[in-house]
Amino acid sequence: MSHLLFEPFTLRDVTFRNRIWVPPMCQYSVERKDGVATDWHLVHLGGMARGGAGAIIVEATGVVPDGRISQQDLGLWNDTQRDALVPIVDFLCSQGAAAGIQLAHAGRKASTWAAWGTDRTGSLPLDEGGWVTDGPSELAFPGLVTPRALEETGIREIVKAFAASAKRAMEAGFDFVEIHAAHGYLLHEFLSPLSNTRTDEYGGALVNRARFLLEVVDAVRGEIGESVPMFVRLSATDWTDGGLTLDDTVEIVNLLKQHSVDLIDVSTGANVPATIPVGPGYQVAFASGIRERTGVPTAAVGLITEPFQAEQILASGQADAVLLGREMLRDPHFPLRAAKALRHELPYIPGQYLRAYG
Repeated sequence: MSHLLFEPFTLRDVTFRNRIWVPPMCQYSVERKDGVATDWHLVHLGGMARGGAGAIIVEATGVVPDGRISQQDLGLWNDTQRDALVPIVDFLCSQGAAAGIQLAHAGRKASTWAAWGTDRTGSLPLDEGGWVTDGPSELAFPGLVTPRALEETGIREIVKAFAASAKRAMEAGFDFVEIHAAHGYLLHEFLSPLSNTRTDEYGGALVNRARFLLEVVDAVRGEIGESVPMFVRLSATDWTDGGLTLDDTVEIVNLLKQHSVDLIDVSTGANVPATIPVGPGYQVAFASGIRERTGVPTAAVGLITEPFQAEQILASGQADAVLLGREMLRDPHFPLRAAKALRHELPYIPGQYLRAYG
């Protein structure tokens, strides 16, 4: 019996073996604070590749040191960081998963304490290793320090940094890249009128607020070439009056479509505190709306936890793939379990694990 969850999906020159993908999930596990991947990243990501995922996106990876959320984040601004990612990419691909990486700059939400391993929260003090943060405007995220407003020269340098990191990603062997423009980080901050009050060419009308993102996309495409898929993660709504709406995001996606973006990874929120109606599949409708109104492929996220739920999202045309985060943390072999639940025969169950799926 055929199931869309396990149908291959092709973007440019990359064919994903199925539509169950792993989103970028920050691990805050670079204990040396140098941005270099560790054995934790190999085992963490490798287990999900072994478990049958069609694609795995490495966590938000800083394109510059000041672009990290915390000191414990991955980075890709130097060759040592690139070289440490090579064995991880090699293992993911050896298990049949497509390997991607999310390139990111945390903007005004950078320089914070890691999400675990400490009882301290908020901005990391300068005398304890923190740094001055950047944003579109001098508007702080609640609870964090006020950023400095990026000058145009700073914007150009960050665009170059995204391109340089994309080049290193290709040298490391990644199959695709994702640009992080969601969750209140720098590119999302420029997109949203709640955090961008600029009056220059990067502020005001939505087309101007999207300029930075489009410049990043173009610069990255220039480094990865025409055969490599490029995703963009967007927060489809700010869940707040005066913020981004689905209509705005459709307009942004139509611009991205003209700039060679292949798929939108659709999330929501996190640019400002908001009341969000969380529940099973609570963000899927946004992926569906964008897909229907733009014709651009989408991936759905947000409390997708059950095989039949995931299959229904695809079968009903709401998205082209599903990204499972917390569920893959709970069960790195979710794709194998889903195949068994749906009575779908998979050709890539590891021989070592066949006794569990017979």
